[in-house]
Amino acid sequence: MPTEELHAAAAADATAVTGRPGSAAGSAAGSVVGSGGARTPDADELLAMELLGRVSYGRLATSMRAMPFVAPARHIVLGRGVVLRIHRGFGYHRACNGAVVAYGADNFNSGGRAMWSVQFTGTAEIVQPADEELRLFGDEPFQADGERFEPVYMRIEPQFVTVHTLDYLSEQPNRHVA
Repeated sequence: MPTEELHAAAAADATAVTGRPGSAAGSAAGSVVGSGGARTPDADELLAMELLGRVSYGRLATSMRAMPFVAPARHIVLGRGVVLRIHRGFGYHRACNGAVVAYGADNFNSGGRAMWSVQFTGTAEIVQPADEELRLFGDEPFQADGERFEPVYMRIEPQFVTVHTLDYLSEQPNRHVA
């Protein structure tokens, strides 16, 4: 789907949810406040969640003892947030729990004409998903870095959302070696 269509669909979804016209023009504030202070998603947030639903993995970023790190994570979209599954053996969940983190995913390896990247920040919280949510994750990896995979789950509700798009005139084959 071309980027213009993605943004138009997200704006229509935002209008349907909020009752107000939405804009998917790259706003960094991932929500608008409706009556009574209730948080309702804007067009960028709706678009971001729709795009995240198209891929299974992304990258979790935060810092541990002032050193930044990026870790692979499997995600599922649940409502206006995502739940991540990472390997407990990495230890990153300890640094993330209760902290502001960034999460990003993209379709850059698709080789398509319309490329996108979603990034958001929010506070991570360790959770235990319900059985039906666990099934959405699918099979766990057998190992992570040579260790038996042991999952830990974190929920993030985005506070700031950014969607970037790259449109090409033709397909972009994956060429990584000269």
